[in-house]
Amino acid sequence: MIETYHYPNRMGRIILLSMEEVMGVNGVNAILKLASHPSLIENYPADDTQPAFPFSTVSSLGEMLEQVYGPHGGRGLALRIGRACFNYGVRQYGTQMGLAEMAFRLLPLPLKLNAGAKALAELFNNFTDQRVRIEEDDRKLFWHIERCPLCWERHTHEPSCHLAVGLLQEALFWLSGGKVFNVEEKTCIAAGDKTCTIVIDQVPMY
Repeated sequence: MIETYHYPNRMGRIILLSMEEVMGVNGVNAILKLASHPSLIENYPADDTQPAFPFSTVSSLGEMLEQVYGPHGGRGLALRIGRACFNYGVRQYGTQMGLAEMAFRLLPLPLKLNAGAKALAELFNNFTDQRVRIEEDDRKLFWHIERCPLCWERHTHEPSCHLAVGLLQEALFWLSGGKVFNVEEKTCIAAGDKTCTIVIDQVPMY
């Protein structure tokens, strides 16, 4: 039997609302129809913590973006959707992660990035079936997704978890008060690697 893993409904809802913000209602409806999820059209998941939004649904939405808009266009949309996801998510989960506390806001930037990355990883590890592990050295943070909903059961020639890259880009922008960091997915389970590893430069580009 194939294992099924889930996001909570709230995160599924955030993804669909973020798609709507980037693509408009008609764009989302077209993707849902093509990805064989017509039941979600104008019927987004409830804003609750029930683990009922399957990884296979998350993955199929990303795959359909690439099929409809091409690899380059689909990647661009997924990055923007990922950024929107963070902004919706921080409103829903920011207090829970401790990101709104004054003590956190006053941390020096390197400590703030590290603490913010750990808080985000813990959110996924504690409240979803996604598994994230963080490593770091002096210059880089390594965001390892060991069980990934974005490329679930996909087979690609190159990394395809663009939504996660967009989400982390926006998280870093928010944590740093408007700085831009280099964020790049280097390995991907869909391309045959053991993890989906996103490498984050700890020093901003500007």
